[in-house]
Amino acid sequence: MHITTRLEFDAGHRIPNHKSQCKNLHGHRYAIEITLSGDIITAENTSDNGMVMDFSDVKAIAKDAVVNVWDHAFLVYQHDTDVLNFLNTLPNHKTVVFPTVPTAENMAAEAFRILKARYQDTYGNHLKLEKVRLYETPNSWADALG
Repeated sequence: MHITTRLEFDAGHRIPNHKSQCKNLHGHRYAIEITLSGDIITAENTSDNGMVMDFSDVKAIAKDAVVNVWDHAFLVYQHDTDVLNFLNTLPNHKTVVFPTVPTAENMAAEAFRILKARYQDTYGNHLKLEKVRLYETPNSWADALG
């Protein structure tokens, strides 16, 4: 069985050396979908009975590990020193330094890396993170697969 939940957040970024407008500082209303697989839990008298995982738990983990960290932050590539130096001059600015250029593809891969260990097989139902889909726009997204 597969389950998916979706969360949204706002963040800024830029793609240094991009051939078009994405080389400029800008932002997006991102959406992230978390897809898990596992067996349906059959543990009588438990809150999760009949579920792969409670959606509220899936969301809480994703919010804590990714969404709340990236929301209303500027995601900057660690080697984009001009922008990083500029952001460091802004007091209390929420900056997230990325090991890679913060494209939709790299953001999806980074979210997958962060979340993979966070979803635990609590009930022996073979719970596994299968996919993180990151929407940069409503019509453009990247999938990171397990």
